[in-house]
Amino acid sequence: MTTEFSGNAQAMSLVGFTSVATITLLLCVMTGPDRDDLDEFYTGYSSLSPMRNGLAIAGDYISAATVLGTGGVIALFGYDGTVLALSTALSLMLLMFLLAEPLRNAGRFTMGDALARRMPGRGVRIAACAVTLAALLPLMLVQLAGTGQLMAFILGFSGESLQTGCIIGVGALMISYAAIGGMKGTALIQILKIVMLLGSGTVVAVLILHRFDWDPGALFNAAAAKSGVGSAFLSSGLQFASGPSPDLDMITAQLTVVLGGGVLPHVTMRMYTASSARQVRRSMSWAVSGVALFVLVITVVGFGATALVGRALIAQVDPQGNTAYLLGSQAAFGSDVSTAETFLFTTVTTAVFLTLLASVAGMILACANSLAHDVFAARVREMSPRREMALARLSALAVGIPAILLATLVQHRSLQPLVTLSFCLGASAIAPALVYSLFWRRYTRTGLLSTLIGGSLAVLLLMPGTNLVSGSPVSAFPDADFNWFPFTTTGLLSIPLGFACGWLGTLASGRRKSEEQRHEYEAVESWILAGAVRRNR
Repeated sequence: MTTEFSGNAQAMSLVGFTSVATITLLLCVMTGPDRDDLDEFYTGYSSLSPMRNGLAIAGDYISAATVLGTGGVIALFGYDGTVLALSTALSLMLLMFLLAEPLRNAGRFTMGDALARRMPGRGVRIAACAVTLAALLPLMLVQLAGTGQLMAFILGFSGESLQTGCIIGVGALMISYAAIGGMKGTALIQILKIVMLLGSGTVVAVLILHRFDWDPGALFNAAAAKSGVGSAFLSSGLQFASGPSPDLDMITAQLTVVLGGGVLPHVTMRMYTASSARQVRRSMSWAVSGVALFVLVITVVGFGATALVGRALIAQVDPQGNTAYLLGSQAAFGSDVSTAETFLFTTVTTAVFLTLLASVAGMILACANSLAHDVFAARVREMSPRREMALARLSALAVGIPAILLATLVQHRSLQPLVTLSFCLGASAIAPALVYSLFWRRYTRTGLLSTLIGGSLAVLLLMPGTNLVSGSPVSAFPDADFNWFPFTTTGLLSIPLGFACGWLGTLASGRRKSEEQRHEYEAVESWILAGAVRRNR
């Protein structure tokens, strides 16, 4: 099995990348908002149908790190990767059943709006913006840094300057999407992305199952046979076997994904685009269905990559397994590749490229919206809509340019710690803050700030000590060893600390302050929990 693509596939992929970049940019230009219409820029006027909004939510949720990273974990670690994929779907289901409607009812444009509805104050908005940036910037770096590596792998070049050029060029496109298209423009890109990704992935999964006579058991057994670890490939703990407590490490890692994945700000911002509580429920149903289909596809393709290519070769090409999805797709077509199969494979690579573009565009938009609306606009009481929109577009530049520069610096290191950092911040700071503020009557402003700051600090202090940063050949710093917290995530301590900080901060506010803010909550409780139709404010 060769890991090099044919000249025809490389040429067609380059044409596909160029076409997608051109078409999506034109979509943003044509659907971009007017210069003084904030509702259109931030929410797209809630004009998307539940199906399209649901597809956009699924598109924002399934990032390139999920496609390539989760596919790699499945290909390298089998059962553990499948559990990770299921945890990803479970996280969105948790958002759907617990937080989606209250978030839509409480918020207007950003997470800061949702938190400040019952706890007004500039400090709350600044803290929400800081956590938004801290949670999404690492994910942006992963997508951008992976762009150069992916383009090099598909197109067959190896020069570092060319990879850096790809990062800069793609980053500029992503900034343009967010600044020009706003919420509606990026939503259309997300819809195109998820349709291409699920469509091409389903075809590949069907071809792989056909190779094994439609017998999933035969596929799993073949993958175990080619894994080099035998039956351990189909058992839990292989990914965490090198740690002192594999079972505890695995449980903590999955809990972090479940609690952190669905509450990241670029996903929750899509809740505010629904026009009613009923619409958000229907949108989330479409989103969960799309993610569930993706879990099935990525599981089949991941196991197919191991069964057809072999675990050793996948790890040789990329120790993190990020190329497993593409290698599995290539292997699904067999050795004699026709023009039609080359076209299908080009569709797969183009879908992955579009996933990179759309993922970062959504994250940049979420960060830019928070900077403009929660920090700058909140400081000036009578800021005109045109000026706030100009600030949002400048904020996209202010976020995107540093992200591009940082991505060029980290592109040759293991990026898994950055992905984990984002999910840990979501689980340890954002999830407790949203749950408490939406459902706990006694929760106070001090408790909220304690949750956001305490949960974030716990993650930032513990993360450098994990085994993803140092102490192993596949860590970010393989030649160093300052691993004093031998787990792959910080969730074991940071998640309880995040909830505990909110509880202790509320108790420290005193009974009088707690009663005052409880009355404030009761004043908006029916609005948040009863599914009221949004009004313009």
